[in-house]
Amino acid sequence: MDLVTITASCSGFRLFHAWKKAQRAFTVAIVLGILGVTYVWTGIQPIKLWEKRHHAWTYLFGRKLTDQEIQEAQAMAERMVEVVLTQNIVHELKKHPGATNTSADTASLTKEAKSLAAERLAAMPANERQAMIDKEFHRLLDEKRGGFFPPQTSLSSVTTYLVALLETLAIAIWGSLLAVLWALPASFLAARNGLGILFPGDEVFYRGLRAAAYFITRRLLDFCRGFNEFVMALVFVAVIGLGPFAGVMALAIHTFGILGKVFSEAIEAIDPGQVEAITATGAGPLQVLSFSVLPQVMPQVISYSLLRFESNVRSATILGFCGAGGIGFLMFDKLNSYQYRDVATMMALVILAVTIIDTLCGKVRHRFI
Repeated sequence: MDLVTITASCSGFRLFHAWKKAQRAFTVAIVLGILGVTYVWTGIQPIKLWEKRHHAWTYLFGRKLTDQEIQEAQAMAERMVEVVLTQNIVHELKKHPGATNTSADTASLTKEAKSLAAERLAAMPANERQAMIDKEFHRLLDEKRGGFFPPQTSLSSVTTYLVALLETLAIAIWGSLLAVLWALPASFLAARNGLGILFPGDEVFYRGLRAAAYFITRRLLDFCRGFNEFVMALVFVAVIGLGPFAGVMALAIHTFGILGKVFSEAIEAIDPGQVEAITATGAGPLQVLSFSVLPQVMPQVISYSLLRFESNVRSATILGFCGAGGIGFLMFDKLNSYQYRDVATMMALVILAVTIIDTLCGKVRHRFI
């Protein structure tokens, strides 16, 4: 090789190296530009977190009430006792109209209820009346103070929330189970090598069949995971009504789209040598899938299924906000009525449930993977 050839080769190498460096620099500039634009667009200001720290403390733990606010709460509590008692009497009179001298007119009914409430309060023992006032007073103080802590710990409330949490777990269980049952067969149609096993052949018909099945299945999976669970829950609540069944269907369809994609990608990453070995024995497509493909992808199937189940427990909690059942329905109701301590109790129960589920799922993974 003469000197001219060596020089040309070195020049070409330097040009190629310079071109690669320019490509990397351009890519880095594009990425940094996107990060800069989106940083400004989203209004990220870390210093604001420190400046607004007292807002977070007040929101979580409540604020200190003034003496005037405490006096107002005391006066309101004394009035509310009579108001609540009057409302209860109105309900009683409406249930048994024949047992009273009231007319059907609402004003007359309310007037009689106020009269009866005043009589009951006058005849009520002082300690019982004071207990009612104190209970209303503490409720008003909690409402004015706000905050999530300390959580509500009464036995009746915790029991009610535990039952609702069990309903949330049931929604997550069935939503995840249906998704796995749908996603596993669909994943073979969304994987190119899976289609090659199911529909072998180089004829135009088989090539077209594989292409059509791949396109339709992939787009179906895109559609199912393209909608958030909350949006799907709104649709199902409108179609089939309030209740956990709407939550189950919303989770199942969305999770089906996710698991179908990850299962198909796991199938496409299998070792083809095992497939060829099973095929060489004269096994049919279903036998090849059962004894060659499934054993290879089963660890990923179990791992991804458990991961989505953990995620679905959290998602099922939010679905209750739109009426899809579970503890989220109660949480939304308590948020609207500013009973934040009850919300904190429910949040603690959900976190505890997720922790327990994560521990159990970890044991299952170690057993099967």
